Amino acid sequence: MSRTAMFAAGSLVLLLLTAASCSEEDDGVQLGTASVGTVDEIVEAPGSVTARTAATLSAPAAGTVSDVLVEPGDQVKKGAILAVLKSPELERRRDAAEEALDQAPSGGGIPAGDFTEVRERTDERAEKAFQQARTAATEVTDPALQKALLQQVDTAREQYAAASDAAAATLRAVQRGVASLGEAVSSLSAAQKMQAQQAYELADAAVDALTLRAPVSGVVQFGGPAQTPSGDISTLLGNGGTSTPSEGVDSAITEGSYVAAGTPLLTVIDLSRLGLAAEVDETDVLLVKPGVKADVELDAATGATYQATVRSVDLLPTTSARGGVSYRVRLDLGKGVYPDGPAPAPRPGMSAVIRLKVRQVDDAVTVPASAVVSADGQDTVWAVRDGRYEPVPVRLGVQGEETVQVISGVDAGQQIVVAGADQVERGDKAR
Repeated sequence: MSRTAMFAAGSLVLLLLTAASCSEEDDGVQLGTASVGTVDEIVEAPGSVTARTAATLSAPAAGTVSDVLVEPGDQVKKGAILAVLKSPELERRRDAAEEALDQAPSGGGIPAGDFTEVRERTDERAEKAFQQARTAATEVTDPALQKALLQQVDTAREQYAAASDAAAATLRAVQRGVASLGEAVSSLSAAQKMQAQQAYELADAAVDALTLRAPVSGVVQFGGPAQTPSGDISTLLGNGGTSTPSEGVDSAITEGSYVAAGTPLLTVIDLSRLGLAAEVDETDVLLVKPGVKADVELDAATGATYQATVRSVDLLPTTSARGGVSYRVRLDLGKGVYPDGPAPAPRPGMSAVIRLKVRQVDDAVTVPASAVVSADGQDTVWAVRDGRYEPVPVRLGVQGEETVQVISGVDAGQQIVVAGADQVERGDKAR
């Protein structure tokens, strides 16, 4: 064959291949095969990094900063003294309370006296007088007169006995009244003492609160958790005492600074366990359970991937930024890695995208998600059988972003349409 003929034949073959290729590309139908693999169903949610806890110390009263024992970024233990304030007003109150405590009565009762002893002496003298009167009456010789006199003596004795009993009851009542009065006075004195003691303890506790101690172990930050861009305490100081520092001056808290009552001074952040707070939409939250794993991407660490595990799912909803209903999911955050090495530890508040692996299945029959279409209200895959296209209803299981599990309808190795299903008809010859 001549060079010209060979060129012509080659051109014809190339033209036919190109035409066939263009025909296949024009109809948009692509074929693939159902396979066996692992499918992860992912729920994506926005979130942010959280610290284990953060405790802010505020000025308990207006005063001045007398001592600062830490710097921002210092690691401190729980109970460590961070700063000391001085408040003359609280100290004056404590001194006054101490003076009142020293002057408070110590208590004690009032002696009631021995009223019983007086009654006994009176009864003895009365009985002696009645005996003498009765003896005198028996010496009267006139029987009628003697009888009358003895009767008068007995009547007088009975009347005295009644009066004595009444007097005794009266005396007992008086004794009870005096005792009760003594007890009341004693109780009042004790109450006054207790009140003075409590007032002193409260005043002393207020002064002791001027010594600011770390409520938790962690890293120190000046000011409260939400700060202005300068991030220092001077922007939060009271209006009395000092002015706002100018540019080029370190505005951190210093000795002698005036602070108003309630001013946030120091915050201690516990970074021993970093976490995540994710907002999961109500349509997905029932799939999220404690123990679910997640991959996390941070805006601040582009290209790094962090691991996380769901710790809890809130029962009550919140309103998302888009106006829908979402539920807060809390996760424990693990270490992160770049493709070429470890990623840095994130800071609380950093934005994150959390990909929750809510369901996973291994050794499952899978097809590309693009292969599944809806036909007559059923999930359907177009399969190639005997060289022709045929719609096959399928039952799906775990659904990932790129692949889905097919529980029934299609077997592994089955040739299927993975793209362009809208371009085929039942019975069409597969290309």
